[in-house]
Amino acid sequence: MLVFTSSEGGPLRNSNFRRRVWNGAVAEAGLVEGLRIHDLRHTCASLLIAEGAHPRAVMGHLGHSSITVTMDRYGHLFPSDMEALAKALNATRGRTLAAQPRPSRGPRVVEL
Repeated sequence: MLVFTSSEGGPLRNSNFRRRVWNGAVAEAGLVEGLRIHDLRHTCASLLIAEGAHPRAVMGHLGHSSITVTMDRYGHLFPSDMEALAKALNATRGRTLAAQPRPSRGPRVVEL
């Protein structure tokens, strides 16, 4: 879905028209002068990632040709899964050990 379109409804291709429409919209919205259309794409991607969007969802939303394009550009914004992975592996190990029969420890106490 295009937010800013040409008079025919397609993407803005003419740089003079783009500057006139875009710059007017930026000024009218009270945004920082010099804001680029591409800055909105980066903001959108960053917000999607911050909300926990899957990389493939970000790829599709931005129209990237491959997951590689998305990860090369925005991979550093995705949280590291290393801590969660380590905790999950430790929990699996704990469940596996708990399921194993345990040998008796220490001397047996016999009541007389």
